[in-house]
Amino acid sequence: MPLKIDQFMCRSDNFGVLVHDGTSGETALIDAPQEQPILAAVERTGWKPTVILTTHHHSDHVEANLALKQRFGLRIIGPEAEAAKIPGIDDTVEDGSVIPFGDEEIRVIATPGHTAGHVSYWFPKPKVAFTADTLFALGCGRLFEAKAPVMLQSLKKLAALPPETTVYCGHEYTQANARFALSVDPTNSALRERAANIDRLRLEGKPTLPTTIGEELATNPFLRWHDPTIRRNLGMETASDEEVFAEIRKRKDVF
Repeated sequence: MPLKIDQFMCRSDNFGVLVHDGTSGETALIDAPQEQPILAAVERTGWKPTVILTTHHHSDHVEANLALKQRFGLRIIGPEAEAAKIPGIDDTVEDGSVIPFGDEEIRVIATPGHTAGHVSYWFPKPKVAFTADTLFALGCGRLFEAKAPVMLQSLKKLAALPPETTVYCGHEYTQANARFALSVDPTNSALRERAANIDRLRLEGKPTLPTTIGEELATNPFLRWHDPTIRRNLGMETASDEEVFAEIRKRKDVF
């Protein structure tokens, strides 16, 4: 039975995600931003969460950990590097860890940058990735606990996933990200078309996620540090990948 995924809003702009394996009945919650929307999603789907897959320690991703653990008796998994900061954590993972999940397996990809120990979760069989605050639709996370070269290496790992990979991110930031992307890549026709579609989705109150790795490679400036047009727009034709990425991130920080 194929993996089933339910995405819903939490807080002001966080996404909550339930991932259900129909054969085993196991259900994973990707982060725990807020208790009540999660409980509403559990009630709506009928999927009782058995595990929380924590991506990083920020409060808007772990706020409901203890309440949900008490209610459901679930297991909490998170990055070894941030274990001391994750409420209720039971098991830790690191780059290359494999987590059994029904008929699936979940592979852990270390993606530091936004935080020092951030991880992403990759389901290779259905080709689905949960990247939280490392890779956003048309963006990437702010560099709170690591420097630009660290985040660049994390993004290169995600960019190397199959282009058809479906990507779920941590926040609904896409419309603002699109405005910035157009400021550094204004002649990209795929980006312009995508930005218009994003505006329509938001006007209709619909989410802009999930996305795909292929779509991000074509339109997300944070995955396009090598693109000659972007480099020319930045006046950085001969700069290193690290320098170009750092400049794009710097510009987004003050956009």
